[in-house]
Amino acid sequence: DSPSVKISYSANVRVPKPLTALMSAIATGSRNEGNSTVFSFEQQTTIPSYLIALVVGNLASAKISDRCAVWSEPENIDACAWEFAEMETILQTAEDVISPYLWGRYDLLVLPPSFPYGGMENPCLTFVTPTLLAGDRSLTDVIAHEIAHSWSGNLVTAKNWEHFWLNEGWTTFFERKIVSRLSGEDARQLSCVIGEADLLESIDFYGKDNPLTALVPKLDGVDPDDAYSTVPYDKGAHLLYYLEHLLGGPAVFEPYMRSYIQTYQGQSIGTEDWKSHLFSYFTSNDSAKVELLNSIEWDKWLTAPGMPPVSNHYDERPQKACLALADRWLNAASDCAYDQFLSTDIEEFSTMQRVIFLSRLADSAPLQSSMLAAIDSTYKLTGYRNCEVRFGWLALALKSNYMDVSSAVVNMLSTQGRMKYTRPLYRLLHACPDGRSLAEQTFLRMRDFYHPICARMVEKDLGL
Repeated sequence: DSPSVKISYSANVRVPKPLTALMSAIATGSRNEGNSTVFSFEQQTTIPSYLIALVVGNLASAKISDRCAVWSEPENIDACAWEFAEMETILQTAEDVISPYLWGRYDLLVLPPSFPYGGMENPCLTFVTPTLLAGDRSLTDVIAHEIAHSWSGNLVTAKNWEHFWLNEGWTTFFERKIVSRLSGEDARQLSCVIGEADLLESIDFYGKDNPLTALVPKLDGVDPDDAYSTVPYDKGAHLLYYLEHLLGGPAVFEPYMRSYIQTYQGQSIGTEDWKSHLFSYFTSNDSAKVELLNSIEWDKWLTAPGMPPVSNHYDERPQKACLALADRWLNAASDCAYDQFLSTDIEEFSTMQRVIFLSRLADSAPLQSSMLAAIDSTYKLTGYRNCEVRFGWLALALKSNYMDVSSAVVNMLSTQGRMKYTRPLYRLLHACPDGRSLAEQTFLRMRDFYHPICARMVEKDLGL
């Protein structure tokens, strides 16, 4: 059971009628056997064992294209099909960015709300959280991320979890390339800004000298789940963004990244393999760039803890409106001049701009209760359907010990188990003077609802 070992597989799965079985493979047929149905699958492309997935349930499907379908429980299938109607377009864009898709089908399964991740990139059958059902198709960047895993992670795989950034850093970098093609470069820049903020928050949580914040950490005797954070995602993507700009931009870097995938597809590799190919590619194709590569302080990038040694500079223009609005609120606090704000202030903001607006306010937390009440009254954030925005608002409120949101926090903790939201909300609620017992009581009540990994991590976070 190691990502360094790859296998192909086939399977016959017998399930009671009327249930359906799905796997991370191509379905090759089904047959009736009395009160059971036998579903057959084949995965001809070699994969590591962590990508062997099986699901059985009361499932319905909706066709999106000849190679894409959405699966969910029948009650949700129409909403899921609408939310993810752009799957084929995202997949075609990924092919344009990287290379042709080699897995045959790309289906999406919307899991029950206890699923602890945004998505899981099982070949041919991505699992996703229902928290993506925002009703406005605004959270499909997660689908771009999972589709990108079809190349980085699934075709080119980290040989062990110390090199996890080769899966997630590359995938985050590819995801933002795809988003740029679909929604414009502004969207990519905003995603990079949010990623950098998430990275800083993770490093603050672990401690800037914690060895687990290295891009390539030593995990001898460490449970990889304990090391799981945004570091391999955003620190890895930060490095690749830095390299792209250092080496001459997309026109130079994109042919290299396609060569990287082509060179190692079907293999499990380490960071030294990646670095060796980087140098050999530019030695062969643009030898003047090798001097630039030699000037990089690789140890600081790869094995040193904390933030990256070099800051990337992102375009500030897409942030200006949301940062200016946040600053207006902060300036209005001195005399409670909140009647100047309107619900339409954030109407034209993208989800990422709304998140940045809330993050800017959170940087100044704790905020006055009167100000938070005015924000919620103006923008109706407590009941916001979009989970990214609602989480950003609840986190801001808890950082300010604004317990008027406590019932909304408990509701979010009780209706989904995605660790991106669940762990920080528990930690923040637990840190509030009036929230400690509520956090512990809520967790003890909900523990069996959560995925075992989520439950174990929250238990550790709360010191239970």
